[in-house]
Amino acid sequence: MSKFFKLFFAMLLALVVISVIGFFLLLGAVSLVTSKSKPAVGDKAILVLDLSKQYQDFENPSLTISLNPNKLTSSPPNLHEVLSMIRYAGTDDGIKAIYLKAGSNPNGFASSQEIRDALKTFQLSGKQVIAFSPTMTQKSYYIASVADRVYVSPVGGVEWSGLVTQMMFFKGLLDKLEIQPEIFYAGKFKSATEPFRTDHMSDANRLQVNMWLGEIYGQILQGVAENRKTDTATLHLLANEGRIRTANDALQNKLVDGLIYPDQVDDELHRLTKTEPSDPLNLISIDKYNQAADYKDYSGTDRIALLVAQGDISEGQGHEGIKSDEYVTMLRKIRKDSSIKAVVLRINSPGGSALASDLIWREITLTKKVKPVIISMGDLAASGGYYIACNGSYIFADPTTITGSIGVFSILGNTEKFFKNKLGITFDEVKTAEHADLGSMARPLTQVERNWMQASVDSIYYTFKQRVADGRHKSMAYIDSIAQGRVWTGAHAVKIGLVDSLGSLHDAILYAARQIHSKSYRISTYPVKKSLLQQFLKSDNEEENIDLKLMSKQMSPEMLSVYQEIKSIQASMNQVQTKLPFHFTIQ
Repeated sequence: MSKFFKLFFAMLLALVVISVIGFFLLLGAVSLVTSKSKPAVGDKAILVLDLSKQYQDFENPSLTISLNPNKLTSSPPNLHEVLSMIRYAGTDDGIKAIYLKAGSNPNGFASSQEIRDALKTFQLSGKQVIAFSPTMTQKSYYIASVADRVYVSPVGGVEWSGLVTQMMFFKGLLDKLEIQPEIFYAGKFKSATEPFRTDHMSDANRLQVNMWLGEIYGQILQGVAENRKTDTATLHLLANEGRIRTANDALQNKLVDGLIYPDQVDDELHRLTKTEPSDPLNLISIDKYNQAADYKDYSGTDRIALLVAQGDISEGQGHEGIKSDEYVTMLRKIRKDSSIKAVVLRINSPGGSALASDLIWREITLTKKVKPVIISMGDLAASGGYYIACNGSYIFADPTTITGSIGVFSILGNTEKFFKNKLGITFDEVKTAEHADLGSMARPLTQVERNWMQASVDSIYYTFKQRVADGRHKSMAYIDSIAQGRVWTGAHAVKIGLVDSLGSLHDAILYAARQIHSKSYRISTYPVKKSLLQQFLKSDNEEENIDLKLMSKQMSPEMLSVYQEIKSIQASMNQVQTKLPFHFTIQ
């Protein structure tokens, strides 16, 4: 027996030693990545911007476990950093041009517009932008159209067919499954519940979608017409009549400047940089430029906090989306930090929990009393996203931002018949009070309970409108007239007073600096990005992220969208929601 214990403890010791050595090897690999010298831009460089990548407002590094330190990637740049790099490249003598790889574009329309505007600023330096892809989607072409020259391949082309948005309706499925949704909402445009109570858009919903989709389409037509030296009527005719079917159609109608192959693009870039065709092109990716360029100013005197609120709003703690506990803590820390003179709150959210939104609203209101809180709206700042924005010191939005949606809803589900008739499962219970099982999916609500639920929704809706009325210095009657759950574009929101001015995140930062009379400022971003080592030591959500990445590879975009929509519905059950009234895709 003594030999057994000796062998056991020897093996245990060996296992501990190997684990410790392995940990320090990984620690050394991470340190090697984070401490290695930054790459050089070199001479006659071309900055490459790949539009097929999604540039989010907040990015965390992605940790890949590997013995090869080169496999441990550094933090990817976020949208603000990408926009700053594009503008900085105009002043960088080493960068001679920007090459847009313009195949597809998963970024939202507001983000796309900010990228487009940054490229315009770059062109003011006298440097050129060249855009190429064998084929271009409509959204990628919107950005590419700002380039000095736009190329596609002879057998490629440009998608130019107008915009369409589609929504999913689940009523037929619920009927087949004998699931009865219990639906409560406030606001005639609050169509978040429509997919569960009808199989098509209501007239009110169709009216608002027609309006905001048309306004986004108008922004695209106007931008392309301006840069391609044509008019919006002609561009709309080309889309409406389906005239752009081939690459040659795009060339004949002046949407592109030439039909060429990748090797000919290289020839163009050689001419642009005045280099020999036999010389390798000095192509610098955005990721490499992020490490190489000194575009971040850390030396400013006054600190401005850039707080990014991205994703669904929900209660509690966590790393995904906007968690109320996390943001309340960050806002308190920012408010109490005397070295931070102003806050820019960047919102990219469809909303979510009404309670979580109100908790964050409270902290913004308190912070506003101490220092300016400037709001910058991204692709989405709707419902709960607008709730947390409405009391800001000043609100900026992009013209194509989706905002408003001031309304409230709640959904419960009665699955009694589904379990009994489809699965043969029944329920029984013992309770100490009549309504102890309120919200149970095993029975329908009583009429008294329905009245309670509707009263709760109506009360929160009233509070929501009061928050907006106070923050925007408008009457309750006026806010009620533009609320009702209605969705607006940023351009329209300015006209009705929900937003103060059209402008990008960069505009919001400059405005914040003016508010504190600062000529020398630096940006501190929150949430603080986790280092690779922190990612390794605390990877609570890594398994979920890996699962989602694997699913995204196996599923079509449409199927993945359905999956994410169902998960969103599940998260919304039994909670009062201030959330965008529908999940939609624009093509």
